[in-house]
Amino acid sequence: MPPLRRATPRRYLMCPPAHFEVTYSINPWMDPAKPVDVPLAVAQWEDLRDRYRSLGHTVEELTPLPGLPDMVFAANGATVVDGRVLGARFAHRERAAEAAAHLEWFRAHGHRRVHEPVHINEGEGDFAVTASYLLAGRGFRASPLSHGEAQEFLGRPVIGLDLIDPRYYHLDTALAVLDDAADVIMYYPPAFSPGSREVLRRLFPDALVAADEDAAALGLNAVSDGLHVLLPQAATGLFGPLRERGFAPIGMDLSELLKGGGSVKCCTQELR
Repeated sequence: MPPLRRATPRRYLMCPPAHFEVTYSINPWMDPAKPVDVPLAVAQWEDLRDRYRSLGHTVEELTPLPGLPDMVFAANGATVVDGRVLGARFAHRERAAEAAAHLEWFRAHGHRRVHEPVHINEGEGDFAVTASYLLAGRGFRASPLSHGEAQEFLGRPVIGLDLIDPRYYHLDTALAVLDDAADVIMYYPPAFSPGSREVLRRLFPDALVAADEDAAALGLNAVSDGLHVLLPQAATGLFGPLRERGFAPIGMDLSELLKGGGSVKCCTQELR
């Protein structure tokens, strides 16, 4: 029998893709030559937002700003743990102004424990929260110095993980937390250095390991409430293994937003 899973209510921050476009390339998924259908992107985003709400979760919305087409990827704007808000500092100038917009939202909504970082980190793109650890990616965006900064501010032990495949430039493209109360994850080993793979094997020996085709569909860019796992619908090879572990996978179509290099998790920041 698979383990008995339980969903817990979550609060998420999302940002509508009103100004979404691909006019530059800062990751291998982005091709300015491919046109973007903004109404379709908005419809797909709204479907994700509405699905969260139908599952009993709260979704707050951040107002999108003109000239910041990647702002839809709200996960990158901060990492929130125990009410503490660790802001982002973006690696590329094209996204730099997003950081201030996120911090302004948090301050306007009553958050007092807010830290504006010194070192580059891109929010939950780089940080994943489990029961025991703060998993922290590095190699393409985040500065290794951001790991110590995060540990000091958030008070969680940080485990640094080296990303080596440019397609998986953020940790949240190669690893997803399935149960943050029980240290259950899924990940794609080839995205990580040999040493980081060994760390993951030691810490999470029962993790779900994704196949090449599911990782390439950005299937690890997923969000779980402890029971329901929302993930790209094209990552079909993950659905059976998730069910075997007691989870309820829900396929989402965010194909337009994939043109910017993001999917379910990239659009979703969790307010812990």
